[in-house]
Amino acid sequence: MSQSPERPDNLAWLLANVSHSLTTELTAALEDLSVTPRAYCVLGTAMQGEYTQTALAQAIGLDKTTMVVTIDALERAGLVERRMSSEDRRARVIAVTEAGEAKVAEGERIVDQIHDDVLSTLSPETRVVFVDALRQLAAERLCNATPCEKPVRRRAPRSMAAA
Repeated sequence: MSQSPERPDNLAWLLANVSHSLTTELTAALEDLSVTPRAYCVLGTAMQGEYTQTALAQAIGLDKTTMVVTIDALERAGLVERRMSSEDRRARVIAVTEAGEAKVAEGERIVDQIHDDVLSTLSPETRVVFVDALRQLAAERLCNATPCEKPVRRRAPRSMAAA
């Protein structure tokens, strides 16, 4: 993607455009698995521990409604199950099924390949600095959205059928 001459130093524009391009590439690459990048993220995160839907939504940064829709689609596809928590019998947690684990393993190979390909355009030194800087921004200054009267909404996908 070429950089817009009108916005060469606009951080928001640069980040939004590379994010859109990367997400589009990941979406296309994961289509054969019938998994979206969001679903892949939900599955991968759910495999790391025992999460309720609310805790999973917070860990990933999704709103509750989007998480419910995503979990419902993953459950219909046989990739997750809602189970009783081993720690709190009143709570239900999201458990990834064997089929879901297989999707994560296949998706991981695809995602890693795309990330490597995208980052290969940078020198090894620049790559390390770039990723470290993004990680720092995500963990510190840009870790939370700023409250505002009309919050910015993330664009919803056109179809959840492939969740």
